[in-house]
Amino acid sequence: MASIIDGKKISEDMLDGLKSSIQKLKDEFNLTPGLAVVIVGDDPASHTYVNMKEKKCNEVGMYSEVHRLPESISELELLKIIEELNYNDKVHGILVQLPLPEHINEYTVNEHISFEKDVDGFHPVNIGNLQLNRPSFVPCTPKGIIELIKSTGTTIEGKNAVVLGRSNIVGLPTAMLLLNENATVTICHSRTKNLKETTLKADIIVCATGVHGVLTEDMIKEGVIIVDAGIIKLGDKMVGDVNFDDVMHKTSFITPVPGGVGPMTIAMLMKNTYEAALKCV
Repeated sequence: MASIIDGKKISEDMLDGLKSSIQKLKDEFNLTPGLAVVIVGDDPASHTYVNMKEKKCNEVGMYSEVHRLPESISELELLKIIEELNYNDKVHGILVQLPLPEHINEYTVNEHISFEKDVDGFHPVNIGNLQLNRPSFVPCTPKGIIELIKSTGTTIEGKNAVVLGRSNIVGLPTAMLLLNENATVTICHSRTKNLKETTLKADIIVCATGVHGVLTEDMIKEGVIIVDAGIIKLGDKMVGDVNFDDVMHKTSFITPVPGGVGPMTIAMLMKNTYEAALKCV
């Protein structure tokens, strides 16, 4: 029977420890880590995520500010706001919530965030440092995925790891982190042939496709670890990429959806912001 990797509990434990570290930073250096979140438009899901981030900032004792901007804002106006935040000493981390309206180029926006405040890990400098296995801000979801795997007590080194999905946000950075942990990594995607042959050899599988049912019981071996980073609304409930009930009896560890990767993403954002503030000491 599989053991469930409880991302909610793991993230809460991490945030409790982080709360103590933040208080120590305040007491010893009179420094409060600060996160600025910028959101453009009225997407309900995006506003829900931003509200959750603001709430967690308050819970761990961070300074938080949210810039809620109309969808009609020009790219130039948005870049001016980011530039002001780059020079704001109260702000150590900047996050621009995606998606952005079509008339705004997300790559241009990411490039204008100071890489030293890029706690989302998408600035080209931070992506480059990740590729080189040098210190950098790592995208929050991939960083959380690695923590979830390590929480099982599993040694990643030497394992066969398969990442389903090659997005710049989850798939590719997760593959790089696994490679940096000395796993043998295969990235699979919509053009991959004989997917089942690859997944059957995997000791660790990370699913990040956004397609429910992409991984089924006949595609995995006994004892595999599965981390499901997918989140899809199916009727009135949220599900992941994996047919959870079908596969769990063959896994050694598996994350649920919800309650797995999601809470860890926010915890890693808080951790990245704290680490950004530490550089000011």
